[in-house]
Amino acid sequence: MQPYSFASYHAPLISLTRGAGGQFVLAALCLGLLLCVLTGVLVGPVFAAVALTAMSFGASLAAALMRRGYPHRDLGLCNLVTLLRLALTSTLVAALVVSISGWIVLGIALFALALDGIDGWLARLGGHVSDFGARFDMEVDAALGLVLALLAWSSGAVGAVVLLLGLPRYIFVAASAIWPWMANPLPERLGRKVVCVIQIMALVILQAPVVDDPLALAILMFASVALVWSFGRDVLWLWRARP
Repeated sequence: MQPYSFASYHAPLISLTRGAGGQFVLAALCLGLLLCVLTGVLVGPVFAAVALTAMSFGASLAAALMRRGYPHRDLGLCNLVTLLRLALTSTLVAALVVSISGWIVLGIALFALALDGIDGWLARLGGHVSDFGARFDMEVDAALGLVLALLAWSSGAVGAVVLLLGLPRYIFVAASAIWPWMANPLPERLGRKVVCVIQIMALVILQAPVVDDPLALAILMFASVALVWSFGRDVLWLWRARP
C-alpha cells in the first residue's frame, strides 16, 4: 500500500488549476457558486437560477474564446476582474426577470462601471495584455450596455429608443456578416474608449429612480449623438481601408 501523498491524492484539483484555462474554469465555478448563494438568499431561487444561467453562458463563451489562443501561462488578476464584471452583468440579467429595487440595480451597475478600466490597467501592470483579454472586456462591456438598456426600457423611464444605446456592438457584428470589410481590425483610438464610457455611464444614470423624463431624454440624446459619431467614424475608416 502506497503512503498518502497530498500531491497524488489531489492531482485532479491540481491539474484543474494548472494553466490559465484551468484557472479560468475554477474562478468561474467559484464566482458562479458565490453568485448563486448570495442572490438565492437575498432575492430568491428564481433570481439565482437566472443569474447563474447567464453567468454560465457568458463564461462558456469566454472559455471557448480563450482556447483559440491565450499567450500567458496564468490567468492574471485582469481577467479575474473582467470575470467579476460578467458576474455583475449576469445579476442584472436576472433583474430583467425578477423585479428588484431600482437603487439596487443602480448600485450593481455603478460597481460594474467602476471596475471597467481596472482590468486593462492590471493587464498592463502584470504583463498579461492579450487579444483574448481585450475581446473579453469588450464583449462584457457590450453585454452590460444591452442589459442596462433593456432595464431602462422595462422600467418605463425612457422609450424603446434607449435600446439603440445597447445595440451598437451587435449591429456592427451583424453588418460585418454582410460587408466583410467591417470585420477588419480598427486602430486604437482614445475617442472610442471615451464614448464607450459615456454610453455605459448614461445607461447607469438612467437606472436611478429619481431621474425625471426631461433629464432622461437629455442624457439619451447626448449619449446617442456620441455613439453615432464614434461608430460613424469607425465605419468610414474601415470603408476607406477596405481591400
